[in-house]
Amino acid sequence: MNVPPTRGFLVSLFILVVSLLALHQKESTRRVKAADIPASNRLQVVRQYADLVLEHGRDTYRDTFTPLFVDGLKVADLSPATWIHEGKTCIPSNLANQQNLFRTFVGLTNLTGEEQYANAAKEALNYGFDHLRHPNGLFYWGGHRFLDLASGEHVGEGYRHEFKFTLPYYELMHEVNPQGTEHFIRAFWNAHVMDWSNLDMNRHGNYDDTLGELWNNTFVYGPPFFEGDGLTFINAGTDLIYAGLMLYQFTGEQGAFDWSMRLANQYFQARHPKTTLGVYQYSKPIRKDTPPVTGPLPTTSNYGDRAENQFGQEFGEVALEGYMLRNPAAIYGNNAIVQLQLAEQLGEKGEDLLANTISGMKAWAKYGYDAEKNHALPIWADGTDLSGHVIKRDGYFGKAGTVFSPTSLPMLLLWSYALAYRLSGDLELWETFRQMAAGVGMGDIGEAPGEGVSINLSSTLADPLALFALLEICDLSDHRAYLDLAVRLGDQIIEKRFHNGLFIPSKAHRFASLNAIEPLALLSLEAKIRGKSDLVPSYNGGSGYFHGPHDGYGRTTDRVVLWDATE
Repeated sequence: MNVPPTRGFLVSLFILVVSLLALHQKESTRRVKAADIPASNRLQVVRQYADLVLEHGRDTYRDTFTPLFVDGLKVADLSPATWIHEGKTCIPSNLANQQNLFRTFVGLTNLTGEEQYANAAKEALNYGFDHLRHPNGLFYWGGHRFLDLASGEHVGEGYRHEFKFTLPYYELMHEVNPQGTEHFIRAFWNAHVMDWSNLDMNRHGNYDDTLGELWNNTFVYGPPFFEGDGLTFINAGTDLIYAGLMLYQFTGEQGAFDWSMRLANQYFQARHPKTTLGVYQYSKPIRKDTPPVTGPLPTTSNYGDRAENQFGQEFGEVALEGYMLRNPAAIYGNNAIVQLQLAEQLGEKGEDLLANTISGMKAWAKYGYDAEKNHALPIWADGTDLSGHVIKRDGYFGKAGTVFSPTSLPMLLLWSYALAYRLSGDLELWETFRQMAAGVGMGDIGEAPGEGVSINLSSTLADPLALFALLEICDLSDHRAYLDLAVRLGDQIIEKRFHNGLFIPSKAHRFASLNAIEPLALLSLEAKIRGKSDLVPSYNGGSGYFHGPHDGYGRTTDRVVLWDATE
């Protein structure tokens, strides 16, 4: 016998259906689809930039033109950025300082099908392989040497090969010239490792070194902070780790993998045993000269560990250069991003690299991050907060009277912690990223991806690093607010940083580096919206620079003379 439904049952059923429809409507409005994102001029802007670079950035300065590019352009008239050396006006062209330009060119070609952009990058690299290499495989490029397009001569401190977070676009180099790329990476390691038994290495490499035993050398593990002839800075070490692991992926050379991991482990094993914080370097420079007892301390490394000299009497054994953590972006930003990306590429073989990198980041979040103020604290690696400490004596870390102070969070850390969470799912890292995001004005990104989200879609952020951070989270959750905010950041970048066809930090800046990452960030956003992220080369935090003599400035950097110069 069929019993008709009661009135109460029908009312309950009606409420349930209405609730489900409302929930479905809510979900459908907050879940993102590429078709829902408003059309943008970001691709047009990047194409306009690339076309301008092709027109005004190419070498046209001697009788025979080359496919090389200038390092930058003057915003007002699109003339080349120049460097004055020994009374001569030089036009710098440094292939190491153009790797992000080449990533942008390749990404633009992949998204548009217009081959001229990628072809321009390949032609420049081809020229470099054919004309800008030492016989031992090293390029004439990097931190201390550029090609002057006005004269065709190299300018700078020619005996030094230097990379510090340069991180070239090895994938494209290998596509253009596999043998030359592999030769360069082996020569790079050979020139910078001074003692293979303990991996004493230096940020400076000699061009005249011939290839030695390389991966066939013998490594003998020794205690951290041994005295060595090199300066084992993490910015130089990261470039070696990156190059070695890229070589392993290209060729399968087990030696390249093993030595890269040994180098990474030198930094891990030198961390402070109490906190697992640090380190900027894992050795101490040999003291070849005795520092003066009173007066200003010399800042060169021949006097030994410069932190020990300046702070040893006050802080004891922790006072080492490797343990001074006042620039967290180097260790927990640049180095972390590279190692996290490599760990993802290596899969199972990268698990130790991933775990060790993340443990260090969690330690810094505990000891070095002031979440309430969104500040990075100046600390020793034992966790001692140096905020408010007054330097007593002139030295490498500042003049007497200088006060150590917290600094605003480096935006690079916003990205590195987002990437670390994406790869690990560690809730401590999510909470740190959540605090950082709130601190830079993004609003509340949620108690977990897609949960409890309250995004600030009126954010005025115009930082490409913040955009890269947000795109990491877009890979985890299709919550509409994340991509809406990413689009907002992209629009802000165009509004505030795109001037006269070039990307600069503000309208007041006089010169535009062609290695800018803004166009690469915009292409990454465009590719994400289209569901084709693999079409745009990944940014790895690398940047080029030049450090050398300039008339009127002395020994200085291109950042001081050019890229930070304002009207």
